[in-house]
This record gives sequence, structure tokens and C-alpha cells, in this order.
Amino acid sequence: MSARARQDNQTGYVLHTYPFRETSLVVETFTRSLGRVAMVARGAKRPRSALRGNIMAFQPLALSWSGRGELRLLLRAEWQGGQQLLQGRALLCGFYLNELLLKLLPREDSHEQLFLDYQAALARLAAEPEPDAVLRRFEKALLRELGYAPALDHDRVSGGQIDPGKAYAYDPERGPVAVNGTAQTGLVLSGRTLLDIVHDDYRDPLTLQQAKALMRLLISHRLEQKPLNSRRIFEELRQL
Repeated sequence: MSARARQDNQTGYVLHTYPFRETSLVVETFTRSLGRVAMVARGAKRPRSALRGNIMAFQPLALSWSGRGELRLLLRAEWQGGQQLLQGRALLCGFYLNELLLKLLPREDSHEQLFLDYQAALARLAAEPEPDAVLRRFEKALLRELGYAPALDHDRVSGGQIDPGKAYAYDPERGPVAVNGTAQTGLVLSGRTLLDIVHDDYRDPLTLQQAKALMRLLISHRLEQKPLNSRRIFEELRQL
């Protein structure tokens, strides 16, 4: 159902922009109260546009818009401050989070808890030197919010609790199944990794490594194996 025609001072973030006609932009946003909303920023490409300087990613904005339908009309975007600028690897990680939201969240579907998770992830990316644990926590939160919370603490065949000393093959549709000495295809994880992910504890380097592989598997499955541009950029930079 469409939201009412006008919204004022809604807290949100810019996820992506792209050109629209000669002087305008389409602005994809993630808002606290209404989820993902697409808007047209008329004349935003003009040098003297009041909108131009404030349409920036990773910064909290107070957004006002009007209209109905798939594309709303952006009326005002006011910077709220309080977020450190992302730089270097943290900036690339921010683009990765934005791409996940763009490709997995339906438009105008409120996800207030996920909005708070995103806000916290940006703050941590700016403050913490190693971003990997930040990404894993957000990926898990995103899957949970979309109704695809990964099964982590029980063997999906026996129903028993995960044993930290065992190895488990992970199926994205079923969850973990204990490896019983037979050759396994696909992703195999330690029980300790699965339990660490349950508690968002990524201090163990093996947990961090295996958690990355698991989240990649689960997200690729939800994307139906469609590639992410941000992942491609990461790989290209590693090869430089």
C-alpha cells in the first residue's frame, strides 16, 4: 500500500543515485519509518541546486518528499551530522552494505530494526580498523529481518544441538548437518564457528573466515547467484 502523499523530515540515508533526464537524479534511500523509497531530485545536477550538496551516502539526512507511485518527488534533504566519514576499506564496505539493501529489500517495506542495525554498522565501520566482524553482524541481521534467519544451533537431521567439536556441512535451504566421515561437497564448517555466529563472537580467526564463507553462500542463494558489483571491486583491488 502506498504511503500518504507527503512525508516531512523522515530520517534516512542515500543508498544510490543515478541520472534522470538532463538535470535530475533518481535517489534510492533507506528510511527509518518507511524502508526503501525511490525519489526524483529535480535539478540536482545543476551547480546551484539546494539539493546537490546534501545528497550524500553514509550520512544521516532529514528527507521530505511528496507524491505517490514508484518514484516520489524529493523536496528537501538536510544533513543531520554525527557520522564520521568512511574512508578506504571502510568506504568500500559501506558500498557493499548499500548494495545488499538495494538488491534484497523490497521498496516501501518498513524495517526499523534493520535501519538501526545499518546505522550502527556505519558507525562501527568508521571507528574500527578491521571491518569483517561488522559486515558479518549486518549480513546476519539482514537475513533475519527478511525472514531468512540462518539455522545455526541445531543439526537439521538429528535435531540435536550443535557440537563445537564436530564438523557440519551447510545447506542454505536446510541448515547444518553433521559430517560423519563421508566425503562432503559444498561448505563445511566447524560446530564452534556455528555457535560463535549465534553469539556474534568473531574473535577466533577461523570463525571469522568460515562466517564469511557462510554469509556469502546464504546471500548468493537469496540473490539467486546474481553477482554483486561491490564484491567484484573488492576482488579487483586485492589483485592490484
